Amino acid sequence: MFGELPNFIDTPANWLAMRMDDAEELAAIARNLAQRPGLAGIFVFHHDVEAAWNAFKAGYKLVHAAGGAVSDEQGRLLAIHRLGMWDLPKGKVEKDESIEAAAVREVEEECGLIGVELQEPLCETWHTYERNGRQHLKCTHWFRMRADGEQALVPQKEEDIQEARWMDAEGVFLLKREGWPSLLPVVNAWEAATRDQA
Repeated sequence: MFGELPNFIDTPANWLAMRMDDAEELAAIARNLAQRPGLAGIFVFHHDVEAAWNAFKAGYKLVHAAGGAVSDEQGRLLAIHRLGMWDLPKGKVEKDESIEAAAVREVEEECGLIGVELQEPLCETWHTYERNGRQHLKCTHWFRMRADGEQALVPQKEEDIQEARWMDAEGVFLLKREGWPSLLPVVNAWEAATRDQA
């Protein structure tokens, strides 16, 4: 079912590289990942990336979310602690709501802030999860934002947020080490934008 890969493919430890000849094979590849708990991920190669991506998405309910990498006047990054993990504020986009409006609303609701200023798009992240027996694929649209760091942070308890905190450089390192792996591109993009602005 899967052919040999070229010799130049070099995968990190605990990753698997597979060539997919038919986009319908993607379900089998996903099962392979689920059945190997020590496997960190799979690189999938296919001659038609769009067909492979569409085949992958077909097995999931698509969810759009938006959030922010929020800086204060001291250059700190706003983070939340939810369900034992460090995270950035984000949430689902409501029906008839723009992605930008959703990002600001979610940051303000989850951290108790007012007057959050949207600056620029940073990146998108994708992850999957299961809820009520159904597989979901979430695309989160991330934005760089600014807020007044003198405001009292009020974590949104009904969203299981235990803490909201402004992170200095040491805290950002903690977030990268103990946060969700999908946050790394967001934090890296925020750090790069912050450096470019300095």
